[in-house]
Amino acid sequence: MTRYRYAMPRKARPAPVWAGMALLCGLVAAPAGALTLEFPGPATPAATQRANGASYPLPTARWEKSGLPTKLIEGTVERTAWHVDAPKLSSLDLMKPLRAQIINAGFQPVFECETEGCGGFDFRFATEVMAEPDMHVDLGDFRFLSAQRQGAAGIEAIGLLVSRSASKGFVQITRAVADDGPPMFAATNKVGTGLAPASGDTVTLATSNRPPLLPSKNSGVARLVTGGAVVLEGLDFGTGSTELTEGRYDSLAALARWLTENPDKTVALVGHTDASGGLDANITISKRRAASVRARLIQAYGIPAAQIEAQGVGYLSPIDSNLTEEGRQKNRRVEAILTSTQ
Repeated sequence: MTRYRYAMPRKARPAPVWAGMALLCGLVAAPAGALTLEFPGPATPAATQRANGASYPLPTARWEKSGLPTKLIEGTVERTAWHVDAPKLSSLDLMKPLRAQIINAGFQPVFECETEGCGGFDFRFATEVMAEPDMHVDLGDFRFLSAQRQGAAGIEAIGLLVSRSASKGFVQITRAVADDGPPMFAATNKVGTGLAPASGDTVTLATSNRPPLLPSKNSGVARLVTGGAVVLEGLDFGTGSTELTEGRYDSLAALARWLTENPDKTVALVGHTDASGGLDANITISKRRAASVRARLIQAYGIPAAQIEAQGVGYLSPIDSNLTEEGRQKNRRVEAILTSTQ
């Protein structure tokens, strides 16, 4: 098998679009710390993220109901996604040569798995994955490897995730190098109670858990009556998550007002996905997102649980083409459907 390799020379010049590259070197000061990987096919870098003073929860075992076991590496974190032009290669074909090179570089495997052995879609959504279209994960065909070695500055860890589509392979490599010394402080996103400001100080309390203000009646929720369904616009589940993020959602506020004003009416919240991945997994994801929206309506607005249900149909009811990213984004949605017949 021909492998493709690219290492940046001392005088940098543009990389050919087909090439691999010296992956994530520069995270450690010593030249020996550089890591160069060769791909099993023509590879194009899609996106790179780098942060100092960051942290990476390195997966150390399969996902269980209690969550994903991880080891936190704090320091410098760099993540790169690659597209590999190798339509005939399986996810195993993509993983094997990269895994061998990582081990040959002195890394010791911590955990490795394939799809269901990882924990299926739960693992995918519990670990950190770059957004589409930079990184694509087929929920029925992906592989993961975590490995670490002792470096001059501390523990150096790698998380390698591979998957594929019908036309190409996808590789995401996360590399983290631990810094010396503890962080200066830590904080959580929990709202504190019983905290009084010092004399002369001003404190602004967090409001993320408060229900947003209700908008005017001039909203698209009227289509529940005229058309039987309405797309809940602007919902944000975060990258790779099925939980609705905190924030003000006018579409939810409008729906909550309508349900409050019409207590005899019932609706179904129906989640939809694009066509990436298998049907069963997408149905589960879409139902979980609908359930998250239902929980927000119940908890934040006091809507009776009997008035709303949550369902998911995966990719079975698209409203746009799945052949474009714009179309796939439109297909990923939650709709409110009127289920009352009188």
